[in-house]
Amino acid sequence: LATGVNLFDTAEMYPVPPKENTFTISEQIVGKWIKLRKCRERIVLATKVVGPTVESRSMGSYIRDGLNHLTKKNIREALEGSLSRLKTETIDLYQIHWPDRNVNIFGKRGFVPSENSETDNEGIPETLETLNKLREEGKVQAFGVSNETPWGVMRYLSLSEKNRWEKVASIQNPYSLLNRTFESGLAEITYRESVGLLAYSPLAFGMLTGKYIDGLKPARARLTLFSRFQRYQTKNAIKATRDYVKLAWEHALDPAQMALAFVRTRPFMASVLLGATSVKQLDTNLASVELELSAEVLEGIEEIHGRIPNPCP
Repeated sequence: LATGVNLFDTAEMYPVPPKENTFTISEQIVGKWIKLRKCRERIVLATKVVGPTVESRSMGSYIRDGLNHLTKKNIREALEGSLSRLKTETIDLYQIHWPDRNVNIFGKRGFVPSENSETDNEGIPETLETLNKLREEGKVQAFGVSNETPWGVMRYLSLSEKNRWEKVASIQNPYSLLNRTFESGLAEITYRESVGLLAYSPLAFGMLTGKYIDGLKPARARLTLFSRFQRYQTKNAIKATRDYVKLAWEHALDPAQMALAFVRTRPFMASVLLGATSVKQLDTNLASVELELSAEVLEGIEEIHGRIPNPCP
């Protein structure tokens, strides 16, 4: 707060990687912190409701007995739980954590329609109407989507226009030097429709700090502790990371700060979400706000991106 940070983003599912015995802990911690500091009016509080469990990934199967489609009942139940844990009467930004349909997210490259793809049009209207009613009741001030696709965003927007409902205010998707897939389709839509991007994983799970270069595995680092996130350590991801880190060093820049400064200055960006496990990491990340990248650095970034585009979608 003292540095000017006022957006705090969490989710009922956090922390990551998700586990049944850690479900909701992040919200509980944030809620206790807000109550202790008596700072609710000074922050923008954001959280998320999980989407449905997918057979290919177990996360969320223990939430609401695995029956966690984005229905009116489930969204309301999830919100009441979040309000209680966060010790607040309203959520400033309530987000759909992932879509209620089969989409290519979380490292999945190809699109495979769900078996009941003909019903994919049916979920969003109920979800959007519920979010609008919650806003009318004052339980949420605004709402957004996360891990969404161009089709999904346009579906939300068209329904809002048709029904004269409030539209989604934001989209929380991954965006970093190693994953700029947002630029293909979503960037223009969100820019022109004023749906700001809240970029998560701007350092690609810490890869862009350079701490994993040459096979290093720092103690307590995320990719050291959790092997399931290996999409960030593919051959191309390692090569691209090495090149970005080298570029930063050649210009006397901190690699993490260069990566964050690039993300922050994109025209479709609303805010960049940071995660840190130490005060030192936090200080380094926050200092990137003061960094303006030179034309030469930006040219170098585009050259690397041209050779190794989006190794970590």
